[in-house]
Amino acid sequence: MARMPRRFQRTDDACYHLLDHGRNRSPASPATNIARTSSTWSAAIRNASHCGFTRTASLELLCTALLSLSWVPAVARAQAGGAQDLPAYEWLCVTARAAFAPRDGAGALVFRGRMWLLSGWNPQDRAHFPRITSNDVWSSQDGAAWKVEKANSFREATFDAKGDWEGRHTGGYVVYRNKLWLVGGDANQGHYQNDVWNSADGKVWSLVNKDHPVPWGPRALHYTVVFKDKIWILGGQTLPQFAAAREVFYRDLWNTSDGVRWERVTPREPFWPARGMIGGSAVFKNRIWVLGGGTYDTPATPARKFYNDVWSSPDGLRWTCHLASAPWQPRQYHDVAVFDERLWVLEGWNQGNRNDVWHSADGVTWQRLPDTPWKPRHAASVFVHEDALWVVAGNNMESDVWKLRRKKAGS
Repeated sequence: MARMPRRFQRTDDACYHLLDHGRNRSPASPATNIARTSSTWSAAIRNASHCGFTRTASLELLCTALLSLSWVPAVARAQAGGAQDLPAYEWLCVTARAAFAPRDGAGALVFRGRMWLLSGWNPQDRAHFPRITSNDVWSSQDGAAWKVEKANSFREATFDAKGDWEGRHTGGYVVYRNKLWLVGGDANQGHYQNDVWNSADGKVWSLVNKDHPVPWGPRALHYTVVFKDKIWILGGQTLPQFAAAREVFYRDLWNTSDGVRWERVTPREPFWPARGMIGGSAVFKNRIWVLGGGTYDTPATPARKFYNDVWSSPDGLRWTCHLASAPWQPRQYHDVAVFDERLWVLEGWNQGNRNDVWHSADGVTWQRLPDTPWKPRHAASVFVHEDALWVVAGNNMESDVWKLRRKKAGS
């Protein structure tokens, strides 16, 4: 039997009792993961509580898990464990100044062999963003040459929102059934953009839910993925300071196969706390993954929340908390992706822009990619295209384009 490290040994009878009676039990996977990735006993109890265990269950499950573990702090495991087996990657700056204007919160989709950049936000550039956000669409095959597929028409107050989609950022952007889709948007125009649009070519767009208001409005800052042949939205919130609505921080899921008829999915407890502000999407090993995120400040709730927990689900109903506290700092406005058979968490914001990059083969053990060459930012546009992970623009307010590729053996 593995011995509990001295600094984690407990003197209370309850823990010894549980240890003594737990020798023949198989460690529960969630408890094992929590024990493996918490640096102290108190942190483990706190993390178990975050993942939905009662205090009694936390003690029992964690003590049982410790019987088969050598407890190593999460950061040490992430940075030192198994380094010899990790793939090596390298960054390349494709261009420091692409043809499109700098922006953050732009949609990032890969469609028909090209990267597509949709909309964005830049209140300092009134020439390209006269109404703060835009509705232009750009595409590129190589990341260096970008082509305007749809010019920004969101310029005048007389704009017809039924004939074209309003400028927006941090909306829902997916490729689904051979079309580009926009699902919702922001509240910057004094109302919530709970519309659904699609396009077969990026040039001509159709309002999918005309005369069919979505049942999940009003909301912004939601997380959007394609999973099991449906479009899903998760979480988000209202922003009463930008558009009138009752303050709500959403902790729900909806899906659709046509953009018109939406079905609410009611998960079983425990699952993730209310949040949004997650860019990109992560569907990995046939599961939806929720990686970090947070809440935006409102007049009634001025303190933002920041998360670095890791959850996944095979169906949207049953959720597993893999980590209550990953080794990467809690963050919002970050991007998530699946590349090279690994989960990725990139950049983001927590009291300042970030440029750290983390990856994991299982959602539990994370490695930080060293020496990121690009500037800190949040709300970047992240693509997975032609065997590379691409980071484009963001709140650094430059139109730079970077790509990450796996190093070839011996290079």
